[in-house]
Amino acid sequence: MRPAFSFRTDEARSAKEGRMGEDGERGRVLVTGVSGFIGRHLVREFLEHGYAVRGTVRDDAKVDPVRAGLAKEVDVSRLEFALADLTQDEGWLEAARDTRFVVHAASPFPLRQPKDPNVLVRPAVDGTMRVLKAAVAAGAERFVQTSSIAAIYPGHSAKSTTIDESFWADLGSEAASAYVLSKTLAERTARDFVESDKPAIDFVSVNPGFVLGPVPEGAVGSSADLIASMLNGRIPVVPRLRLSVVDVRDVATAHRLAIERGRAGGRYIAVAGSMWLREMGEVLRRELGERGRRASRFELPDWALRGFSKVVPSLRSIVPELDNPITFDTATSERDLGLTFIAPEEALLATARSLVEQGLVR
Repeated sequence: MRPAFSFRTDEARSAKEGRMGEDGERGRVLVTGVSGFIGRHLVREFLEHGYAVRGTVRDDAKVDPVRAGLAKEVDVSRLEFALADLTQDEGWLEAARDTRFVVHAASPFPLRQPKDPNVLVRPAVDGTMRVLKAAVAAGAERFVQTSSIAAIYPGHSAKSTTIDESFWADLGSEAASAYVLSKTLAERTARDFVESDKPAIDFVSVNPGFVLGPVPEGAVGSSADLIASMLNGRIPVVPRLRLSVVDVRDVATAHRLAIERGRAGGRYIAVAGSMWLREMGEVLRRELGERGRRASRFELPDWALRGFSKVVPSLRSIVPELDNPITFDTATSERDLGLTFIAPEEALLATARSLVEQGLVR
């Protein structure tokens, strides 16, 4: 039977690196879901800024590819791995042991919503609480959750609405998809636990928008897959959707700064700006030349998508997003964390170029 937990570096050296001391290290950070798109960038960010990192994976087979990919960009001598699954209790107490900070990034982001919301909701909520309680038991100082703007704006699509971190998704609205439920309930449950039980830990959330940016090899997530589909001509017609974009490098920086500068209980929106899907197609065709020639050209009228959604259930979660005028107020993130954001177009092109480099665009 595979052990529930396993360190993949020398224990004695790792324990030394995980403490604050004369060696100048900043402490050990536990990062969940390090084989994913955001997770890989988080590991790099923390290693580059003097932290030791322990990353969780569900499958031991992912350890060597993740380490090898990161080793091309950063010194991985302070990186170790633990096996733990968000759907199981085993492994989390050990994974959190001797960590100063915990960053919980592991969470699914599907482009298609499941028929049963609990497919997303239960792992998101229960998994978050498993990691948070393990962090408390380990005596970690701060817990940073990767939440989402999906926990903030859905249901608030009145014309000319500007959204800040004080908003919560309206779970009674038609915009409350399974993904919205999962992100909102996971963050609310964690915050309620910290506020009611008063554990000796700071809770902070980072709430990114649609995350684009350089794609590590083997870590093509749902957002990058959308861009790959556009480039490969699989989506010739796009709905009239405007996505609130942020670069993954800014997301990683936001998590580090949430540890170093964020206030306890803080909630930080990470959005650089917005782009229409049609506009993305135009940029890809203009900037990528031959590689961008298949990028989406046509926009589906709202009335047509609303009609199709009556017979195609997977389209129903898109309808509330049509012609969404919402903008996000990131003043708190800029003030508290000192964030400045990479432009959405640059994030889009970084995604596309990395997909081309990996041979994922025909």
